[in-house]
Amino acid sequence: MTLQELQQEHTASIAALEAAQSLEALDALRVKYLGRNGLLPGLVKQMKDVPAADRPAFGKELGAWRGEFEAQLNAKTAALQANETPTAGFDVSLPGRWHAEGVIHPVSRVIEETAEIFHRLGFTVADGPDIETKFNNFTALNTAPHHPSMDPSDTFWFDVETVLRTQTSPVQIRTMLDNPPPVRIINPGRCYRRDTTDATHSANFHQIEGLYVDVKPVSLADLKSTLAYFAREMMGPDIGVRFRPHFFPFTEPSVEVDFTCHVCKGKGCRVCKNSGWIEIAGAGMVDPRVYKHVGYDPDAVYGYAFGMGVERIAMIKYGIPDIRFLYENDIRFLSQLG
Repeated sequence: MTLQELQQEHTASIAALEAAQSLEALDALRVKYLGRNGLLPGLVKQMKDVPAADRPAFGKELGAWRGEFEAQLNAKTAALQANETPTAGFDVSLPGRWHAEGVIHPVSRVIEETAEIFHRLGFTVADGPDIETKFNNFTALNTAPHHPSMDPSDTFWFDVETVLRTQTSPVQIRTMLDNPPPVRIINPGRCYRRDTTDATHSANFHQIEGLYVDVKPVSLADLKSTLAYFAREMMGPDIGVRFRPHFFPFTEPSVEVDFTCHVCKGKGCRVCKNSGWIEIAGAGMVDPRVYKHVGYDPDAVYGYAFGMGVERIAMIKYGIPDIRFLYENDIRFLSQLG
C-alpha cells in the first residue's frame, strides 16, 4: 500500500465512524480496523515491505491514523451509550426486589472471635487437611491400638492408614514436625465422628484446638488461666468455669473444662442432663511420648494443649437449645442471631 492509499483509507475509516449510528456498528468497525486480523495491525506487519525511503512518512501516517481512529471510536461509543435508554427492556412501574441483609453464621462468628481472643495471647492460626493419616490422628497423639476411637464404629476410615480426622489435634502434630519450639497455635476446623445426633452431638462438627510448647517452664496453672481468660472474654464476666480431672491419651495430667449451662444458668435441665454444666473443652499438659513422636526432647520442653467444641460455645453464647438448629439453615432462626 502506497502512502497515498494509506491516507485514503485513513479518511474512509473516520468517515465510517461518523456515519455509524449504533454500538453494534461501532464494534464492527473496531474489529475491522483494530482487531487481531484488522487492517491497522496488518499494515504494521507490512512495514518491512515499504521502501526504506518511504518508511518514516508511512509510519508517521499510520500512527496518526490509529490515534485519531481510537479517539473517535471511544468518543462515539461514549456518546451512543449515554443516549441509550437505561430502562429499556423492563417495566419501571414494577416494585423493587428487597434483599435482606445477611448475617455471619454463629459457627463462623465463634471461630473468628476465638481467633481474635487467642491472638491477644500470642497464638497464631494453623490449618490442616480434613483427611488425615493414622499416624497424625492417632499414633503420634499416643492413642493405644485398642482405644475405642480406633474402632470403625467410632471413626470414618478410608483404609487402614487414612481417616477423616476425629479432632483437629493432627494439625498440632504437623506443626511440631515442621517447627522447633516455641510453638503457640490454635487450629480451628471440621471434625468427623460416628456420633449419634442429639441436642449436643453431631457426626460432623467443628473444634478449635490449641497448643503451647516452649523451652521455658509452662504449667497447668498457665493452662487454666488461659482458658479462664478465654471464657470471660467470649462469654462475659459472669460465666462459670470448672476444671475436672480426666484422662486423654495425649495429655498428662488432663482436665475437662465445663461452662455453666446456657439454658438453665446452672440449675439443671435436659440440655445439661440436670448437671448445670456443659462440657466445652478437654485439656492438659502434653504427654512426653507425644514429644518423642515429633522429634522434641521431652526433658527440654514444656507445654499444654486444649480442644473445644465450636458448636457448644455457640449454643451457650447465643442461647441455642439444640445443636441441630445450627445445621438446618433456617433463615428465620439465623437472622435472630445477627
